[in-house]
Amino acid sequence: MFAMTTETHDQQTALREKIDHTRETASQAYHDAKDKAATALHTSKDKAGELAHKTARSIESNPLGILVGGLVVGVIAGALIPRSAREKELLTPLGKKLGETIRQATQAARETGLRELEEAGLTKDAAKDRAKSLFDDVVKAASNAGSAAAKAATNKTSV
Repeated sequence: MFAMTTETHDQQTALREKIDHTRETASQAYHDAKDKAATALHTSKDKAGELAHKTARSIESNPLGILVGGLVVGVIAGALIPRSAREKELLTPLGKKLGETIRQATQAARETGLRELEEAGLTKDAAKDRAKSLFDDVVKAASNAGSAAAKAATNKTSV
């Protein structure tokens, strides 16, 4: 009978050790996933801050672009307000002249703005790639944590 008690005690000890090991493995996987997610969040916040500063510097260094943008908004608003026949007669030549000048200025501002954004690395594709990479890292961290938890649970049930 004493041998039976010792054998049972040994089995209980082995089971406790496996449970403790499984708990530690799951805890480590959780903490690793949490750390990776925190790092990814911190990195994305830093990049967003850098982007905001670059944009602010671009605006400060190119106030004419803002002025041109304001003029374009004014032209659009003016185009949406109906005109009388007399206004059309008097303003058509001036409107054509201004319209052409504004089109040229707008095109120049657009080209310059796009070129400066590309030089700063602020392209649509770069932002999309960064977001995809960040999402992939978070998904991978969650997947690794889930796999570790499943493995730990499998080891626990096979005991």
